[in-house]
Amino acid sequence: MTRVDFHTHVADRLEYACRFARKVYGAGQALVVVGEPDVLRAFDQTLWTFSPLEFVPHCFTADPVAAQTPVVLAGPDEEAPHYQVMLNLANRVPTHFARFERVVEIIGDTPDDLSGARERYRFYRDRGYTLNNYDQRG
Repeated sequence: MTRVDFHTHVADRLEYACRFARKVYGAGQALVVVGEPDVLRAFDQTLWTFSPLEFVPHCFTADPVAAQTPVVLAGPDEEAPHYQVMLNLANRVPTHFARFERVVEIIGDTPDDLSGARERYRFYRDRGYTLNNYDQRG
């Protein structure tokens, strides 16, 4: 069954997501980052610039090399080329989340972020998924 981790009260979601992507890539695992188009474009830009001496290979699902790319950016309803780790930056539960070994939710510290996270937490909990919470408040 899919393991679901919540990383809450994150000050800069995109930078945190980039560090997470770098960690997953460094561990040799495949990652699918899910979000709405504007969030994915911002994540893509941040991934190119957050660490000038490191590169995390990534592309969007429509790219012909997506199946061979370790980090793929996808919309909440898009099929992914691999199903190891999902990083959810969307504000809803992605359609195909249950196909993944692990789902990670990165939650900011705004009231809207926290409210949406509580709804997703209840969704996963009510369906019996193993949940972990990692509070990032300093």
